[in-house]
Amino acid sequence: MRDRLASLAVYALSTALGVTAFLYPFFMPALEKTPAMGQAHTNDAPLLLTGLVVLCFGALLVEAQAQAGSAKMVALLGILVSINALLRFVEVAIPGPGGFSPIFFLIVATGYVFGGRFGFLMGALTLLVSALVTAGMGPWLPYQMFTAGWIGMSAPLCRPLVRRLGGVNRWREVVVLAVFSGVWGLIYGGVMNLWFWPYASGPVEQHWQAGAGVLDGLTRYAAFYLATSLVWDVFRLLGNAMLTLAFGLPTLRALRRFQARFAFTFRPLEQVAP
Repeated sequence: MRDRLASLAVYALSTALGVTAFLYPFFMPALEKTPAMGQAHTNDAPLLLTGLVVLCFGALLVEAQAQAGSAKMVALLGILVSINALLRFVEVAIPGPGGFSPIFFLIVATGYVFGGRFGFLMGALTLLVSALVTAGMGPWLPYQMFTAGWIGMSAPLCRPLVRRLGGVNRWREVVVLAVFSGVWGLIYGGVMNLWFWPYASGPVEQHWQAGAGVLDGLTRYAAFYLATSLVWDVFRLLGNAMLTLAFGLPTLRALRRFQARFAFTFRPLEQVAP
């Protein structure tokens, strides 16, 4: 019970840190506009990345010490993260159209099967490792890690609908996950824009101005998103959905086989009833 509470505390702290990191610029009395997107958060991003990495490794330590099966789950997580990092390397070497990326399908599948905590680590560590492999380090990285982690963390929300439809291990389950992955394809882009949008300069009607009200800010952001990001993110939506439909069933079966093998509780011999 103590290990579970410690684990939940780590994930709750990670989420709170991420939400704060995205939103705090909107509460600043003034912001210095930057001519290039990569110049936003150059001062605080290294500290944010360090804090997130520490929290991720803290979560891994808690999970590994919980019971014998959890240590095997951590090893499985390492394998899945490596596979996804390789897919990200292929994506960088052979760019797909728009915002298409092959990594989100596996993040959703693992979070859906193994739970939100596993999904958060899968998403966050995938972006961290792939950035190291592809030399994609920058002030945007911790924000990518948070958002990808939230994708994996939210994947178990599909379970009640799948059960209601009677679709476990059937095509209905895959369709639900395909829709979920596709919607997150748009949300991911919409959330990620927020890491630099308050600092960006450009047309007044599309950019944040310190002191603007909530409705005014939402209107400006909607105009910015429609003008710059929607078409890009539609390719991510379509890619996520198509990958899920194409590989969903065999991937879910494979992940569930691992889950069945690792789902045991270790008890010392003296605690076993005669």
